[in-house]
Amino acid sequence: MSWPSLVIGELEVPTPIIQGGMGVGISLNNLASAVTNAGGIGVIAAAAIGLEIWDKVHNLEEADEEVLKREIRLAKEKSFGGPIGVNIMVAVTNYEKKVRAAIDAGADLIISGAGLPLTLPEVTEGENVYLLPIVSSARAAEVVLKRWWHRYRRLPDAFVLEGPLAGGHLGFKEEELREPPDVLEILKELLVVVDRWRIKTGYGIPVIVAGGIYRGWEIKRALEMGASGVQMATRFVATYECDADIAFKEMYVNAKKEDILIIKSPVGMPARALKTPFVERMMAGETVPVRCPYNCLKPCNPKKVPYCIAEALIRAKRGDVENGLFFCGERVYEVDGIYSVKEVFEQLKKEYQREV
Repeated sequence: MSWPSLVIGELEVPTPIIQGGMGVGISLNNLASAVTNAGGIGVIAAAAIGLEIWDKVHNLEEADEEVLKREIRLAKEKSFGGPIGVNIMVAVTNYEKKVRAAIDAGADLIISGAGLPLTLPEVTEGENVYLLPIVSSARAAEVVLKRWWHRYRRLPDAFVLEGPLAGGHLGFKEEELREPPDVLEILKELLVVVDRWRIKTGYGIPVIVAGGIYRGWEIKRALEMGASGVQMATRFVATYECDADIAFKEMYVNAKKEDILIIKSPVGMPARALKTPFVERMMAGETVPVRCPYNCLKPCNPKKVPYCIAEALIRAKRGDVENGLFFCGERVYEVDGIYSVKEVFEQLKKEYQREV
């Protein structure tokens, strides 16, 4: 059995897989272009992307825009013009400016979460770009649908439904994460909402399931339940093409289930990360002086936070096991080696065809 293509508007790719955007600096042009070349949709994460050259510039905001445009253009070049998405969190400072920069550089999709992107159609008006809000519930999707339709007469080109087993910052309360709901149960609720709006407006909206999807047979189950595709991140970290340092990838390969922690991010959201000496020190109450070059996340108060999350994440990206913050998905303990992106797709397709 061959898996179906993923169709979003007039865009169609051979495999129903979007690679999740991973900041800071984990999914840049190398990984994104490799995923697109393998038949999926590669995604660059915009969060604090300027830290890639921060030691060479004085203005991190300008560095963010410069590096974001550079990475998109390189990814488009390496993928021979194939579709490249950009993940831009609503919570970032100068959100609208980053969206416009991504479009100027040739991004094909804007995938936006960490808050509801209620003004995204206004920012992208007149542009030929697909808009994919990230939601964690049918209720959140309803809010987006009502606002976009009533204010802009526009609907999302697709929803990314991110469940509670995802990596990084999570759109769930801490108590919900102790007994996390099944993302496929949330999918059922969201599909009811989407179908109601299809009847109302005549527009169908694909749903992409994310958060805890790791095996090919899980992709198959999601599609059988009505999803149009899946978004996967953790499985693409331990690839040769991933933009992280080899030490970051080895952290994933060596991770055990007991190494996965839910922490409270300095920006006030729960997050999933690997246990490291740095995380243990922070959980014990230690603080690190914050020298904030500019407030990269709107919810962050540099004067009150125990450490700079962007600095901790870039240290991890560069392989600093002692002092880095390594975000991960709940399924990270299943990573068993480092492969090429092409090999990961081949593994997923075999798993998709397998009877379980």
